[in-house]
Amino acid sequence: MPTTRGWAAIGAAVALGVLWAGFGEDLLLALSVFLLAAVGGGSLYVRLAVPRLVLRRQISPMQVHDGDRALVDLSLESRRKIFRVTVEDRVHGLGSATFVADRIADGDSTAGRYEVLCRPRGVYTVGPAKVTIGDPLGFTESVSTFGAADRLVVYPRVEDLTGVPTGRGQDQTMNTSRASFWHSSGEDFFTLREYQHGDDIRKVHWPTSARRDTLMVKQLEMPWQSRAFIALDPRVEPHTSGDSFEQAVRGAASVLHHLFRSGYTPTMWAGVGNGTLVGSPDAYNVAMEELATVRPVRSMDLRRVVARLTRSGMAGGVFVMVTGTPDEADLATFQLLSQDFYRTVVLSVAEDDDDAVVRFAHAGALVVRTSATGTWYEPWRNAMEHGWSTATAG
Repeated sequence: MPTTRGWAAIGAAVALGVLWAGFGEDLLLALSVFLLAAVGGGSLYVRLAVPRLVLRRQISPMQVHDGDRALVDLSLESRRKIFRVTVEDRVHGLGSATFVADRIADGDSTAGRYEVLCRPRGVYTVGPAKVTIGDPLGFTESVSTFGAADRLVVYPRVEDLTGVPTGRGQDQTMNTSRASFWHSSGEDFFTLREYQHGDDIRKVHWPTSARRDTLMVKQLEMPWQSRAFIALDPRVEPHTSGDSFEQAVRGAASVLHHLFRSGYTPTMWAGVGNGTLVGSPDAYNVAMEELATVRPVRSMDLRRVVARLTRSGMAGGVFVMVTGTPDEADLATFQLLSQDFYRTVVLSVAEDDDDAVVRFAHAGALVVRTSATGTWYEPWRNAMEHGWSTATAG
């Protein structure tokens, strides 16, 4: 199709043709024909000179946290000579980068790099790249797409928390920010179950999978005290603003990151299914991606959903509930789930201590409260220190 310069040339050719008709000057006709021929020849050129390109993209890293930056490297190799090359690579939802080259010779390779500010959290599609080539005079151009589409996952921002809830049998005087058990050991074979997204492929039981014609993995019995359940209330009702919900998501991600790093095998639940069991780095990435895409929902019957969780045998050492300003549904959820866990923690995004927060504390929960614009580090540390000072030997 003609470029801006091409349309200008066509307009000039028409004007010259009109002048020729009025004055009869052959030179005006010759210039008009030349411009039209140049545009027509350029159009034919870009149709025949279909670019033969190999475009490669590398994103580093492909998983980042909200507010981090990712580098995207592009390499372009041409199998024929092309002119006036423009490469536009778009990160859908975050922006685009454009690279321009006057010409690329046959066999030449070019490279470009751009930086992406990854905000807000979510899963973004990168590419495919849009490549525009023109004729040597710049009168016409053609647009094609090259390269595959890649994914850029932006996790919620996490804070490095310190201290873990004191569990049964742990020595209070020796309790630190790291638990005395590890998700990589101390597990015994329990049963077989069907493969779920995020499971470690190394735990697939291949003989049984071959007999049943479906992937089966070994379910390991985890030490009771190393189990943790993190429940993010996905409802919009407890939150006064979108910032409040985002703060709750950051709190859930920070606790997941902290407990997994400290040796727990947590289950992350954000309103869907029975949650994601985080027993391996791959499962951790799956859970964090779920938090990257979680959105607040309205009119959710939290009591009914949680009642299904209690029937799934969920129990363990630590239960963490994350919400905004707690309401009656949060209190009911806490009462249903906390009875099967030894230590309970409630993360609340609220400006002030209200009656619900006080009721959580009276029920034995460690309450960690912050504002929509605050941080989780200091309230979490204070709550953990309070938990150590009041814990029993068990």
